[in-house]
Amino acid sequence: MTSILALDQGTTSSRAVMVHQDGRILAQAQHEFPQHFPAPGQVEHHPADLFESTLQAAREAIAAAGEHPVAIGITNQRETVVCWDRRTLEPLGPAIVWQDRRTTDRCADLKRQGVEPLIRRKTGLVLDPYFSATKVEHRLRDPDLRRRAERGEVAFGTVDSWLVAKLTGGLHLTDPTNASRTMLYDLGSRSWDPELLELFSVPAAMLPDIVPSSGVMGESAPEWFGRPILIAGNAGDQQAALFGQGCALPGMAKNTYGTGAFLLLYTGDEVPEAPGGLLATVACDPRGGIGYALEGSVFIAGAVMQWLRDGLGIVATAAESERLAESVPDTGGVSFVPAFVGLGSPHWEPEARGTITGLTRGTTRAHLVRAALESMAHSSRDLLEAMLDGTGLTIPRLRVDGGATANRWLMQFQADLLGVSVERPDYVETTALGAAALAGLAVGVWPSLEAFVAGRRFEVSEPRVGPAERERWVRGWRRAVDATLHWARG
Repeated sequence: MTSILALDQGTTSSRAVMVHQDGRILAQAQHEFPQHFPAPGQVEHHPADLFESTLQAAREAIAAAGEHPVAIGITNQRETVVCWDRRTLEPLGPAIVWQDRRTTDRCADLKRQGVEPLIRRKTGLVLDPYFSATKVEHRLRDPDLRRRAERGEVAFGTVDSWLVAKLTGGLHLTDPTNASRTMLYDLGSRSWDPELLELFSVPAAMLPDIVPSSGVMGESAPEWFGRPILIAGNAGDQQAALFGQGCALPGMAKNTYGTGAFLLLYTGDEVPEAPGGLLATVACDPRGGIGYALEGSVFIAGAVMQWLRDGLGIVATAAESERLAESVPDTGGVSFVPAFVGLGSPHWEPEARGTITGLTRGTTRAHLVRAALESMAHSSRDLLEAMLDGTGLTIPRLRVDGGATANRWLMQFQADLLGVSVERPDYVETTALGAAALAGLAVGVWPSLEAFVAGRRFEVSEPRVGPAERERWVRGWRRAVDATLHWARG
């Protein structure tokens, strides 16, 4: 048999998946690891935990599958920063996680200096602590670490680079998708940007070499799996999910419904102009080379159901929400904008907070639950509408993944709201699938992305309502969003 090992190193757990050539999932394993919060707004991981949990999951998946993979594909939490000693591979301090906000003041200073247009033009990103550059700059405030970095003794990387270094015994590599999330990479030149390195005082000697997302980049040391295994695929989690869903032609899009929601629209082989509130980023073309996408983030998606369950106690399980939504014909005029931590794309209003409008004495928990589910679909529609308006593209379908896609009512409402079919794959951990596809293409397990996706099966929700009904829903949602924004800015 022929299989690929996908390593999916996430924010709270590490997963390993063995994917057979015919598309079957042979085995998988998953291990959580500790989260560290040293101060308000700060989030850290121990780099050793990231590697050891990944290694443990990989060994278990290989053992359960009963065969050795021909190659490894890696996908990872993006923007998280790791620094290590190039010679010993010992981590030099904790990893600063993408969620960390300790460089907020530095970002505000840079905005006041007027450098955000330069960053936006070169990187496609907004100036925010979310991205890696100010995290690295913060670490380099340590004079000894800076001196060592300037001498080439210290390596900086996103989590993929750290895993590759540990697995191979020292190779220092990344791929374009991860590089594009550091705020140090120029989308146009497809390289580290000297002007940005100078702005953030990051020595070029620290940075990994950028290699293709699909291609043999090294092999694991025999000590880890009993024999060497080629490492042949690498991509950041959201770009890997886009590729794993087969979205590598202009107008193809995927939406991940997790705690928040991430929507990516593949735009082609030229850098797209990102409308306000959206990001431009590197994605993978059909062969795993460089393409581009627009990306938008909804801060609260599945987390709204967790709040209804844990905060209000009006549902016992997230699964109960489907039954409750179906029990009423509509929301009874209720709209729910769950801006608990502000509004993300395309609004970017950090001062917004959760808002419920249209309450009456007749409002029941079923109406609230249905309005909460509808908010996920409306927020995603807002993102997609901004993307399509900015590019002139149309989408034939929306492919979806993430835990909330188990709710068939939600998937049907999303299809009705968009007016296009919504397709849910049989295996929703599509970040791992994307890593497997990139590695498999590189070593000839699959001849094309189309051949890889042919091994998947999709559950399709087709739209059932007309434009007038759809527009009525949208008007109600926009009134609620306007009320939320008015409160935030009032």
